[in-house]
Amino acid sequence: MRWIVENAFKPRYTFWTRANVSEVLPEPPSPLGWDVVWEGAAVAGWRDLFVQRLGMPDAELDPFRAEMIGIFGGYAYLGASLFRVWAGRTPGMTPTTIDEVYFGDHPDVPPYVAEDWHANARTSEVMGEWLAWATTDVTQAELQADREESLRIRAQRPDYRELSDAALLGYIVSLRPLYRRMFHQHINQSIGASIGPGILAQVCTAIGEPHWAMRLMSGLGGVDSAAPAYAMWRMSRMVCASSALTEIFDGGSAGLYDRLRGSSVADAGAFVEEFDIFIGEFGSRGANEWDLIARVWELEPDTALAAIDRMRFADDDASPIAENAARERERGELAEKVRTALAGDAESLGAFEVGLSSAATFNRGRERSKTAIIRVIHEGRMAACELGRRLAERGAIDDPTDIFMLFLDELEEVVAGNLVDVKDLVPPRREHRRYLASLEPPFIINGEAPPIVGWPAKGSRTVRGVAVGDTIAGVPGCPGRARGRARIVLTPTSASALEPGDVLVAPGTDPSWTPLFVPASAVVVDVGAALSHAVIVSRELGIPCVPSAVDATRRIPDGAIVEVDGDNGTVTILELPRSTAGE
Repeated sequence: MRWIVENAFKPRYTFWTRANVSEVLPEPPSPLGWDVVWEGAAVAGWRDLFVQRLGMPDAELDPFRAEMIGIFGGYAYLGASLFRVWAGRTPGMTPTTIDEVYFGDHPDVPPYVAEDWHANARTSEVMGEWLAWATTDVTQAELQADREESLRIRAQRPDYRELSDAALLGYIVSLRPLYRRMFHQHINQSIGASIGPGILAQVCTAIGEPHWAMRLMSGLGGVDSAAPAYAMWRMSRMVCASSALTEIFDGGSAGLYDRLRGSSVADAGAFVEEFDIFIGEFGSRGANEWDLIARVWELEPDTALAAIDRMRFADDDASPIAENAARERERGELAEKVRTALAGDAESLGAFEVGLSSAATFNRGRERSKTAIIRVIHEGRMAACELGRRLAERGAIDDPTDIFMLFLDELEEVVAGNLVDVKDLVPPRREHRRYLASLEPPFIINGEAPPIVGWPAKGSRTVRGVAVGDTIAGVPGCPGRARGRARIVLTPTSASALEPGDVLVAPGTDPSWTPLFVPASAVVVDVGAALSHAVIVSRELGIPCVPSAVDATRRIPDGAIVEVDGDNGTVTILELPRSTAGE
């Protein structure tokens, strides 16, 4: 059976990790999603960035699938070996710098071992020039151009029903150069987002206030990944203010969109109008949104409405807009305190201002670049969905979503009329993807990847339990302390038990989780570090966050009372639920 080709073992690049990439591709990618979005598109853009802007020698990177990313056991991995080498060549950074960004204090990180080829003066020179740009550029002209192009593409969406099969396929393929260029920009912004926080951490530590660094990056405003939560909050207030809407929502989230559209009540009509505008702007977001197979909000609007349903139970004073404003005020006050502490030290004061500006610029830029490319990926998804609908209607495949189980070259043959037995290809691939999804991929691979026959089933690995008073250590994410009832939520669509004030405990998050942050008093995630999605959005919404709390979703019993300390990166068990305490 054909599946996505896995990386061959290379002695130079032996250290791989699921860190951060598990937010981007949490599931085994679909064949069509990998072929169209990643292989030769996003991966090529990543390679372009490292060679064209970051000074990595072309010969050090595989021309087809550069070692920034790999596929093992059907899952995507980041090339930690390559990132360590690059960090070691960058002025002011070391290989351990990259470890701190991706892993925090994860116990399984192998020690870095230097080799002669790791040093490269040319790369160091180019990175010095790049760092000068990253600490001075605030115009972001390229980023703005990408954003405007993504908005134009969405606004000018063709009527896919009117396009021929060949035209639909041609449109899907025509977007791949944009994925390449926009992913280049996204990684450029992501790397830039690590510079300012590092400077702020050094300055704040030097004046004896290390925790201020995180607070100086909170409440920035203009963080695109938080924007859906603000819009959903406003709609949740519409529901709270209307007895008619409340009655409709009380009927449950299943079929909610259809019930709203079918209602003759004026409030329902106004809500649907607002929600349709929301889908036009944010319909590309959802779980696993980097893969074409994802059922994002435009395709399954009830999932977005379910998040609004959770928000409507929160009091008005839980407004994320108000929380952001409070964090913004605090950031301004702290900045003035730092300036006062640095009075007379022109050099340190100058570094602080650079760090403050760079952190704001690139934290916004990272999320904006992601939003732009996700919006364009979605247009490819919608074209593929229409083509899949037609193929299923003709009997070429059993279900419209079967199209995502085909590789791009196979789909080209189908459209050309040269592959007539395509239906037989799909069932074993669907079954294989389900099997892969049932396994727990190693968080870290060091050496040759272990065969998947030895991977444990998800949830089968034994973990140590907790008692009252125990503390689970993660890393500092978003500052502040909060106490609440822990709710273990494994997918963003299974949060029906999450109530206002609860602590959201998740394996990891992507933008589809963002609405769940609003009613939560704090967020705890199994993996992630300073630049993870959970941290960035928590800072924007002003709630404590502890990432890299290893196995928190399995160690913390659902319903336990916990205290989350985002400044120190800890989660303390205050009370166990009765069923657990009595065992």
